[in-house]
Amino acid sequence: MVEISESELAAARSIFGDRLGLAERFVEHLATTGIERGLLGPREVPRLWSRHVLNCAVTAELFPAGAVVADVGSGAGLPGIALAIARPDLSFTLIEPLERRVTWLNEVVADLGLDNVKVFRGRAEEAVGKVSATVVTARAVSALGGLATMTIPILAGSGQVLAIKGQSAAEEVKKAAKLIRKLGGRNTSVVQVGAGVLDQPTTVVRITIG
Repeated sequence: MVEISESELAAARSIFGDRLGLAERFVEHLATTGIERGLLGPREVPRLWSRHVLNCAVTAELFPAGAVVADVGSGAGLPGIALAIARPDLSFTLIEPLERRVTWLNEVVADLGLDNVKVFRGRAEEAVGKVSATVVTARAVSALGGLATMTIPILAGSGQVLAIKGQSAAEEVKKAAKLIRKLGGRNTSVVQVGAGVLDQPTTVVRITIG
């Protein structure tokens, strides 16, 4: 079992509710086969809950009811699998180009019995027209300008991008503002979630399209 502090456990209970067991199994996958296959570095194990799974899952409250979600550059299922556990009412497509990661994602999705998740092998631009989505999400994929170029076309003119970002989010928004508008972004804002739940809130850039 991956160690979890009392504050992390309290946060996990509030985010995952009766699906906490699934989140724990996901963390075990990350800590074992995820490390073995190079999806995460071994130094990340003590921070799997705080820095990775909870950091992603706390953003679940931003996703509207009925959202069809694409997770670009899903990698180790972050944020896609964490969100799919927290929001079983939504459907998710994990977009990932690397075969070994796709294989791992499919294994984890099958083991957790996540019937609201499918995996698409390919780059973001290859998903345009093949993957339908009302919300596109991503984490640690690219600076915002590059990320907007990858994600906005998937929305086919309507929806929103919810990109998990770090402390430089506002700066990235400033730099990418012109490009985002050119791509059809109507409104871009920086929001923080999890202030009352996590020690370190999660920063999200929200881009509304159409």
